Amino acid sequence: LTLRTFAVGTSSGLDVAQSRTSVETARADMATYRTQMSRDLNALELLVGEPLDAAAFDTNGGQAGDALLAVSQAIGAPAKLSSQLLQRRPDVLAAERDLRAADINIGAARASRFPSISLTTSAGRTSSELSDLFKGAAHTWSFLPSISLPLFDGGAGKARVRSAEVARDAALVAYEQSIQTAFQEVADALAQRRDIDELLAARQALVAATERSYTLTQARYRAGVDSSLALLDAQRSLVAARQNLISARLVEATNLITLYRVLGGGWQ
Repeated sequence: LTLRTFAVGTSSGLDVAQSRTSVETARADMATYRTQMSRDLNALELLVGEPLDAAAFDTNGGQAGDALLAVSQAIGAPAKLSSQLLQRRPDVLAAERDLRAADINIGAARASRFPSISLTTSAGRTSSELSDLFKGAAHTWSFLPSISLPLFDGGAGKARVRSAEVARDAALVAYEQSIQTAFQEVADALAQRRDIDELLAARQALVAATERSYTLTQARYRAGVDSSLALLDAQRSLVAARQNLISARLVEATNLITLYRVLGGGWQ
């Protein structure tokens, strides 16, 4: 369109150069993204151990970010999660094995050190019980054991402390630390998920607004009211808004993966 208007003398060589810059920039981006996508598909095939259908990842003709949106919607937000899920985590299980090796009663240790709470509400958001585990500005662990188990005695009777008792106490402390780490990671992942919903809503609203702006600017340009520079600016804004929406959906998908991992393998 710019070349045609230039041919009849209604636009300048600068308009043509600016349009060509946008075209060549987009062409270079497409080549870069194709390379990146091929590498990612190779990594996925290595991960799952079988060939993948590249056509399934082709978003030509679809809305930007459709694949990420489909993944997020298919997984869905977990609701009413029990903290018992965290007992499957490899680090918690390893700490329990160390406790058994140190001859500590696992049932008693778990009862006193492992909070039995709901991690999420019915809407899939962070429960108040989980939030209360980390209080204060430093978000320190505030769960108090319900029973007392032997820990370090602060130095009293050092001469009578045997190496086996030290190993036992160290194993118990390590077990407590693994539990605190598990709950902290879940709390962080759920907190991010709450903010992601707001981010997605804002990015989607921005795309709708820039699409409307681009449509109006394009109509004004065709009517000779706006310049080609105004049209290019509106187009760049629309492309940037769509890319930001894709980035937000990528953050959402990554958050779901993180939540799946910190829960010890999902919530099924």
